[in-house]
Amino acid sequence: MIRHRLAAFAGVLAATATLVACGTDTGTGEHAGPPRPGGTLRYGLSQAPSCSDPAQAGSNQTIYVTRQIVDSLTDQDPATGRITPWLARGWEVSPDAKVFTFFLTDGVTFSDGTPLTAESVRDTFDAVIRLGGAKAPLGVSYLANYVGTTVVDKLTARVEFSAPNAQFLQASSTSQLGILAPATNAKPAEARCAGDNIGSGPFTYAAYKQDVSATLTKRAGYHWGSAVFGHEGEAYLDRIEFTVVPESGVRTGSLASGQLDAISDALPQDAPQIEAVGGRVLSTSNPGVVFGFHPNVTRGPLRDPAVRQALLPALDRRQLIDTVLSPQFRPATSVLAASTPAYTDLSARLGHDPAKAKTILDQAGWLPGADGIRVKGGERLSFGVTFSQVFAGNQAILELVQQQLRQVGVDLRLDLVSFSEQTARQNSKDYDAVYGNSTRADGDILRTSFALTGRNLSVRGPVPALDTALDQQLATNDPAARAALIVTAQREILDNGLYVPTIELSQAIGAAANTKDLKFEASARLQFFDTWLSGHGDD
Repeated sequence: MIRHRLAAFAGVLAATATLVACGTDTGTGEHAGPPRPGGTLRYGLSQAPSCSDPAQAGSNQTIYVTRQIVDSLTDQDPATGRITPWLARGWEVSPDAKVFTFFLTDGVTFSDGTPLTAESVRDTFDAVIRLGGAKAPLGVSYLANYVGTTVVDKLTARVEFSAPNAQFLQASSTSQLGILAPATNAKPAEARCAGDNIGSGPFTYAAYKQDVSATLTKRAGYHWGSAVFGHEGEAYLDRIEFTVVPESGVRTGSLASGQLDAISDALPQDAPQIEAVGGRVLSTSNPGVVFGFHPNVTRGPLRDPAVRQALLPALDRRQLIDTVLSPQFRPATSVLAASTPAYTDLSARLGHDPAKAKTILDQAGWLPGADGIRVKGGERLSFGVTFSQVFAGNQAILELVQQQLRQVGVDLRLDLVSFSEQTARQNSKDYDAVYGNSTRADGDILRTSFALTGRNLSVRGPVPALDTALDQQLATNDPAARAALIVTAQREILDNGLYVPTIELSQAIGAAANTKDLKFEASARLQFFDTWLSGHGDD
């Protein structure tokens, strides 16, 4: 296993705070015996991958695929939040958090045989910048104020920023900044979605059909795995076959009948059928921005801050969990999920109080009309929400939210679109409100979603207290001071009505009895390196 050589300062930026350990169930059965190499794992995705390129991947279903073919400079321990070695055996961080120097592991190669060098790091990050915020919004955000990468020597890369970027060490563990081969980095954005991306990861693409399927094969000779991985050497599985099965009942039936070995988005009603055949539902909570509404503060009644404030107590988040989801899910209690470093509990602001919501609207001049929907100056209190089925429960949740809002005189219109259409709408800001979440095990995800220099999904103007907090958390090397700034940002987002949280996302993965050690990484995405199958070959 690779060991890391850290400069004294590196630990300061390893994590803003310790992650809350998640109740991850690996699915390893009792008396399963030692892991056995070989076999093909058949996985049912709830939604089609949007692109085969790790740098452009945004949805969980896409990242489940792309994460397997690319390694990152660092990894993040899902139990502690600590940053650990992967392609980099060590690193140094300047006191001003502007310069990050990575010392690469020797002997790593990409799947086309080319060696990993400091030039690979430079070319990968330069390529992310060329892709731009529309194609690679997460990666571009992680590289905020990027000046460039200097090749100090073959195995030493110095990444420089024009302003402090304290979140970058954690960002270097994400798949969006995974290191790719020259042949991939040279391609334009669209060509990078064709399924021939070349990484140094434990799996490679064998086949890729957009919106239909993806097949990965084990990388022979792989021996530079993350320090977080459970074993050394090659992956156990020979192949992973991902197929798109949008209907929850069909996914569950396919698992129960032995046609699939694991599935995404196992809903509460699916659990008995899965458990009846010896399977299990594996779950963990996603860190990052919880599911909720980004109101476009420039359109319709959502221009009124009172309307946005009234939406917070109008929602019964516990009812959303109890009616639509299952006990492994949690109502949102802040803008960030409780498993995110620097999370703060703002549940007092998010308690269900329809009387309070009605009072806020009454005082703002929004009065009930003949059909019960409120009106002010001839304008109905009606707005649309654009969403996609990136999570299988989204439509049912929003239908219940629609009922809850109608009880206080608000008309919510549901606009279901494809993931690609939602991304296009977000980029053009063509929506009244957009519903979604954003997963990352670092509080800087707030800057990605809410900063004026980020995606700014609320289409807001300056909010000095929020802008200062988001900027300064990038600039501080003190974990406690950085956490305090992220807490301030969460409060400011709610105070200004820039987000309406609903639920914390949990991954609920159905695994058959033969599927062992299917694990979640720190950002709650699947890691197949340690996964193995019992009952194949001469078992």
